[in-house]
Amino acid sequence: MDFEAYTSEAVALLKQLIATPRTSRNETAAADTFAHSIDKMGLKYHREANNIWVEAEGYDALRPTLLLNAHIDTVKPVAAWTRDPFTPTVEGDRLYGLGSNDDGASLVSLLQAFRIVAQRAQSYNLVFLASAEEEVSGRDGIERALPLLPPVDLALVGEPTGMQPAIAEKGLMVLDVTAKGRSGHAARNEGINAIYRALPDIEWFRTFRFPKESALLGPVKMSVTVINAGTQHNVIPDQCLFTVDVRTNECYTNEEVYRHVCASVDADVVARSFRLGSSHIDPSHPLVCRALALGPTVDGRERAVFGSPTLSDQALMAWPSMKMGPGDSARSHTADEFIRIPEIRAAIEDYVNLLDGLPLQK
Repeated sequence: MDFEAYTSEAVALLKQLIATPRTSRNETAAADTFAHSIDKMGLKYHREANNIWVEAEGYDALRPTLLLNAHIDTVKPVAAWTRDPFTPTVEGDRLYGLGSNDDGASLVSLLQAFRIVAQRAQSYNLVFLASAEEEVSGRDGIERALPLLPPVDLALVGEPTGMQPAIAEKGLMVLDVTAKGRSGHAARNEGINAIYRALPDIEWFRTFRFPKESALLGPVKMSVTVINAGTQHNVIPDQCLFTVDVRTNECYTNEEVYRHVCASVDADVVARSFRLGSSHIDPSHPLVCRALALGPTVDGRERAVFGSPTLSDQALMAWPSMKMGPGDSARSHTADEFIRIPEIRAAIEDYVNLLDGLPLQK
């Protein structure tokens, strides 16, 4: 198997994607580029909005279905870039460009692995999905595509983990909290200050600890991140609004956390959504065991499972999933983002060794 040729193709496609701005909700041109490339590879693809997927031939409803997923979109470039973020630049073994690490390297590596593994008989159905709007958890991203796919039993999500298997991922829930008071003149002893009424609740969010902690993800984390109150200096504010960022572990659903919050604070609490839940997979699952048996990574590190604090499209998957991909999460969303070309080469081979002959049962 000529992994060098597959790597060369993957890098060429990644350069095309870097050169095509694809920030979230603006991925149409990049999706066109990606679709054209996989069409030239001889793959029959499906498209819904800017989500593109390919199904391996020989689908059998009696077999389990394994989904390979990575995302097309990027965040907006930060101001500190010293290079043009949309000009793919190779320096030594590094390829610089926006989205090279998050999530372009995983995207092109998983695609090449799909092409190789799909040519061989497997115990499962195989689907590759390039999803849109991942960085903003948009409604026109993977959530729009999933109902059109065959029923999925298991997913491998490509994200920059250094090819270490992340077997759990924190969920996200955003709360809008409103403490109410009564307005009055600040010079007189009148009114009820909504800021003061909010303070005990803010302190509760700062100090409360949910009793169940995850060995992989740690405790549920709640952070007050935005606060707004008052109209002018001499008016007692009758309303104090603040936002709470909640990162859930696999021990609680978002709904369970929400109910406990509502019972514990005096202010009104509204959850923007419950849809981005925590995800996990059993450590004894064949996919995890195979990942650990791959041997050291390209950087010489031993494989070990871990829990990921960062959100991905796993949050919208209702089945077991594992996150693993080339690159380093610390490079994501930073200036002068890069991927090392040997990381792509190693990822393609690792993915093939992980997936080819993987024993799955319905």
